[in-house]
Amino acid sequence: MSTRRKAGLWSGLDRPILVIVIFLMAIGIVLAFAASPAAAERAAWIDDPFYYLYRQLFFAGAGLAILAFASALSVTGVRRFAGLALVGALIALVLVLIIGADVKGATRWIRLGTFSLQPSEVLKPAFVVIAAWLFAEEDRGAPVPGRLVAFGFYGLSVILLMLQPDFGQTVLISLVFGALLWAGGLSWLHTTILGVLAVIGGGGAYVALPHVRDRILDFIGPGGAQTQTETALDAMSRGGVWGAGPGEGQVKHLLPEAHTDFVFSVAAEEYGLIASLAIIGLYALLFARAWMLSLRLTDPFAQLATSGLALLFALQALVNIGVNLDIAPPTGMTLPFISYGGSSMLALCFSAGLLLALTRRRPGAYAHRPRQGALST
Repeated sequence: MSTRRKAGLWSGLDRPILVIVIFLMAIGIVLAFAASPAAAERAAWIDDPFYYLYRQLFFAGAGLAILAFASALSVTGVRRFAGLALVGALIALVLVLIIGADVKGATRWIRLGTFSLQPSEVLKPAFVVIAAWLFAEEDRGAPVPGRLVAFGFYGLSVILLMLQPDFGQTVLISLVFGALLWAGGLSWLHTTILGVLAVIGGGGAYVALPHVRDRILDFIGPGGAQTQTETALDAMSRGGVWGAGPGEGQVKHLLPEAHTDFVFSVAAEEYGLIASLAIIGLYALLFARAWMLSLRLTDPFAQLATSGLALLFALQALVNIGVNLDIAPPTGMTLPFISYGGSSMLALCFSAGLLLALTRRRPGAYAHRPRQGALST
């Protein structure tokens, strides 16, 4: 590949977003180094204490390759690859119900050797991008009922997710879809109606699905034995402001999901409140930067897709951290770019690549902003 071609792949990319994503991935590798020995010790079939660290490094490298590929796409390419990913994810969600592996009462993964594919991770960014495109096409006057088609994809996705069951991912997709509808010009009346329907749907899930009901009751009810979130809170309390020190934390030995769902508590215990606030700040900066760029984009599709992907990152991080702080029921949702998980890392890097492609500086992509103090003509 020529030097000019290499420069073309990276030219125009938003450097702040790219740096934040890489920084978050680096934090994940540091925390995997701390949590891997304890996680490997709990798995009797693993001999190498750094098994999970090596896998995290592999998935981070593969994720960066996916990010580089996706970030080089044109706006049209983003839509096309998202469409292929959406169709593939929906087919895989159907296959999950047939050949998927049952883990703790939920069927969300397809085993491929030592790799477990979770199609819902790919579904999220693909659905956001395609929903944004359908909204924009309808607003342009295309002879396609874009919002109706988007509702069809949404309904099919929700049905397949709830059959697993995966209430957390369903809520996340619903929130982002609702935000896209509102940003796309949905009236307050229709927004209220959809909000009422969402509450009814949540109540129906509580009544009809024991898995959902048990999670909520465990969250709001008084428990006997200490719950995972209470253990995580104790760990964060021990960490204090400056932390117990690298490798000195205990929560990774107590929680089976310390390297995945509760990796934030590992960071808080070993590196303290300062590190916790820094991680939260990085997600806030990622969301704010992407949202700010979306407001300046001239293409309505790119605007909606960028804001939707930014919201997807922010809400997923918010939910995971909320679970660690015991202000949200456990959902099994990873902390973006930091938690261990192959499907999650690869899908998040795909999402980040799409975000970088949509926000790439190209002719006509951004509205012209006159210099401050310049005289108007």
